[in-house]
Amino acid sequence: MEKITILLVDDHKLIRESWSYILNSDPRFLVIGETSNADEAAEIAKDKRPKIVLMDINMSPVNGFEGTKLVRKFSPGSKIIGISMHSMPAYARRMLQMGAMGYVTKNSSKDELMASIVEVNNGKKYICDEVKNILAHQELEDEGGPPDMNVLSRRQIDVVKLIKEGLTSKEIALQLDITVKTVEVHRYNILNKLNLKNTAALVSFTIAQGL
Repeated sequence: MEKITILLVDDHKLIRESWSYILNSDPRFLVIGETSNADEAAEIAKDKRPKIVLMDINMSPVNGFEGTKLVRKFSPGSKIIGISMHSMPAYARRMLQMGAMGYVTKNSSKDELMASIVEVNNGKKYICDEVKNILAHQELEDEGGPPDMNVLSRRQIDVVKLIKEGLTSKEIALQLDITVKTVEVHRYNILNKLNLKNTAALVSFTIAQGL
């Protein structure tokens, strides 16, 4: 049986080594490369053409969203699974928009990680149970009940984090490379979606949500 070749992309060496050990212990898989940054991932993918790329989204200076675009540009046949500590559906949606075929959180089990690789290798999309459960919860929330952070888009979550740090709209605009007007629109939409009256209420809400 032909092995599923895998490239690991994560900026934590211990995580890469753990994944490599786990996956190489299974006869279905073969890790053929690993790296800590997205630019190098694109080069490795171009050279080795892995069937699967496990892409951490929380890297710098190039994050996994941009890394996904790079890998797809240089190795369009490689299928990408985003891996993150974030269970928010907005992150999963963003990865799929960038061209990824799957999304798994770091809370997922070893068996689920392996299942995602097999499913994506077979041409199917895969979203881990943790995120699917949140999506199901959202559908129930839509029928009534208090909203949570998962109703926000990824960009709105970025804005909320900076608001919580005490940044002004102008400072947030500089940080995110957007206009002050766009920040103000985000602030209005965030408060509207969460049914909150002001910034102080938003900060209290984010603390309660554990953001």
